[in-house]
Amino acid sequence: MAEKFDDFSKTSGKKSGTTMIVIVVLALLIVGAIVAVVMTTTKMHSELEQQKLANEQLQLTNEQLQLANEYQVLNTQYAQYENQSQLLANDSLVTKYAAAKSKVEKLLQELKNEKQKSSKRIKQLQDEIGTLKNILRHYVSQIDSLGRENAALRDENAEIKQRNQQLSSRVESQTKRVEALSERMVLAEKLNVTGVQLIGLKKNGKTEKNITKAKQLEVTFTIPQNNSTPVGEKTIYLRITSPEGTLLGAGGSFIFEGSSLQCTARKTIEYAGEEIGGVKIYWDVNTALTPGDYLVELFADNYRLASRKFTMRK
Repeated sequence: MAEKFDDFSKTSGKKSGTTMIVIVVLALLIVGAIVAVVMTTTKMHSELEQQKLANEQLQLTNEQLQLANEYQVLNTQYAQYENQSQLLANDSLVTKYAAAKSKVEKLLQELKNEKQKSSKRIKQLQDEIGTLKNILRHYVSQIDSLGRENAALRDENAEIKQRNQQLSSRVESQTKRVEALSERMVLAEKLNVTGVQLIGLKKNGKTEKNITKAKQLEVTFTIPQNNSTPVGEKTIYLRITSPEGTLLGAGGSFIFEGSSLQCTARKTIEYAGEEIGGVKIYWDVNTALTPGDYLVELFADNYRLASRKFTMRK
């Protein structure tokens, strides 16, 4: 009987020891699970906070971009009226706008350089842009008001302007008549030439039809009678331009329409109002001449008397 009891005691002791081990293991597993849950929860909370912070930064960045765009719109509106600032009685609004604009630009630059956005700084930017809006609103209001006043004044002065235009038109018409009459009188005084000819000459003075063999060029013309032309000594300047566009000769220079021109040759005559026929101006050939069109021009008293082209052949 005693042996059975001892066996039962041993069996009960083994069962109690096994139960304790199971309880300890379960407790450790529960503690481990709790620790794991706590750590996971902490990590998730940290990630959630980071995500929340990132979302806040993204939202602040978006607000900053919206405010920057709003600022650009304000600047565009201001630019439309900027050239009308002279209409204002004083430029205090212009000065205020410039000062507020400077603050906004400074804030935008600072926010651009900041890695961590601040809602306080964004609110400050929002307030400054609000100030800018108010100033622009007053600015535009004054410009529009002054514009309406000026429009009214323009309407009142419309009749006076119309009368002035009519008077100016009459004066202009009379001026043109006087100028036309004066121009006709001046043109009537101009020395005229007719029958302009260009021929090549041989060494003996006879006509040379082959331009490449000519030793001298002769320009002849007639000065008709003109009682309106002032009498006295007249210097006639000759210009001969080759087919290559080169001025022949070096006969000095003269003034024409305010500029100095070179001439091929010149001739001085005494004009008494009567016709002078057979006037001749010569130029001694000192360069190789080629076939083609030669331009002959005659000038006197700051007028171009004639401009003719002559085809010279080989």
